[in-house]
Amino acid sequence: MNICMVGTGYVGLVSGTGFAEIGNRVICADIDATKIARLQKGEIPIFEPGLDEMVERNVKGGRLSFSNDVGASIAASQMVFIAVGTPQGENGAADLRAVEAVAKMIGEHAINETVVVCKSTVPVGTNAKVRRILANAKAKMHVVSNPEFLKEGDAINDFLRPDRIVIGCDQDDTFARELMEKLYHPVCLDHDRIVWMAPQSAELTKYVANTMLAMRISFMNEIAQLCDKVGADVHDVRLGVGSDTRIGTKFLYSGPGYGGSCFPKDVTALSHTAREAGMELTLAETTDIVNQRAKLVLAQKLRAHFDGSLKGKRIAVWGIAFKPRTDDIREAPALTLIDALLAEGAEVSAHDPEARAVAKEKYGTRIELPETAYDAAKGADALVLVTEWRQYQSPDFEKLKTLMRRPLLIDGRNIWSGYGLRSMGFTYDGIGVRGS
Repeated sequence: MNICMVGTGYVGLVSGTGFAEIGNRVICADIDATKIARLQKGEIPIFEPGLDEMVERNVKGGRLSFSNDVGASIAASQMVFIAVGTPQGENGAADLRAVEAVAKMIGEHAINETVVVCKSTVPVGTNAKVRRILANAKAKMHVVSNPEFLKEGDAINDFLRPDRIVIGCDQDDTFARELMEKLYHPVCLDHDRIVWMAPQSAELTKYVANTMLAMRISFMNEIAQLCDKVGADVHDVRLGVGSDTRIGTKFLYSGPGYGGSCFPKDVTALSHTAREAGMELTLAETTDIVNQRAKLVLAQKLRAHFDGSLKGKRIAVWGIAFKPRTDDIREAPALTLIDALLAEGAEVSAHDPEARAVAKEKYGTRIELPETAYDAAKGADALVLVTEWRQYQSPDFEKLKTLMRRPLLIDGRNIWSGYGLRSMGFTYDGIGVRGS
């Protein structure tokens, strides 16, 4: 099939490349000429394991191309995906201006009967809004909703081996349904993964899924802080609770809050949708409040070790991205920590395997960004582990002790809780753990 993916951000680039990988001809289109020029040169603007090789393979195979002529790309396609950003507005609602602009372009340029697929994360009612915009299009239009469920760091696997494929489509729209079934057939060979529903349900499903996962994270982060207060160990609590098959073990790991481009924005947007419908989603709103508190814990722990003042202290931070295997620092807990340290007059030396460049763009010379994790720890009064990259999980602790001015480790992910660090001469402080 001929597919146009409008938007070359994370969702558009990964999805477009994935569709090319399973045999379709895909044009990833964007009005950002600079970004398209980089992509045409083989420069991938995001870090996602395996994506650069997959892009190269499909470009060479003639299945994937990039264009800033969005209109011509739409005209050449039988399926057009809207995969543009929907950032959070000042009132918490998703900003749909880019989605609406793309819908208008589709109406102006489509010349064939076209299935328009809303891939962007959008609130309930967006499918209907796109239909209204396309009502006077020259060609016949079909509009479906197909939210993405890609985890940063494992997006290629999620695309090629999805848990489920949610499609919101009118029951009587056999044309759109047949085309969507054909499109996703290669990833449904072992069993049918498509979950069909009304467009409104598909739009809501994305927000509900992310908010429910965020709730689990916030709840366990709060429980970890309670463990600190009462002398319990959150590892034991997690194992005991997760052994219940009704609950399971996923998303029960405590830490300094969640970040990224999805959870914070989607939780807020779901709460806004509820308010527009005349009700409050108390659990969703509280989830966000708890997460903001969790992001303050690491700075609070540092203050406690330095008698309330961080001025003049040199703090090493390991991990800037909001999670491993990505360079995405949006809403990252590390940013809350770094901002607090700078505001209180501390020196910051931070390291991340992939996010150093984007951190440099944000902070400039206000923080040091050495090339190695050990260089970041040199002369530090404390080392804070924020992102659980594998290379941080079993470092040379004896080397660290010789490099640091003071052997204080703040473990935001409880990765080092079983290493007996106190017996090695370190002061160790995790979140809700009794080990080390």
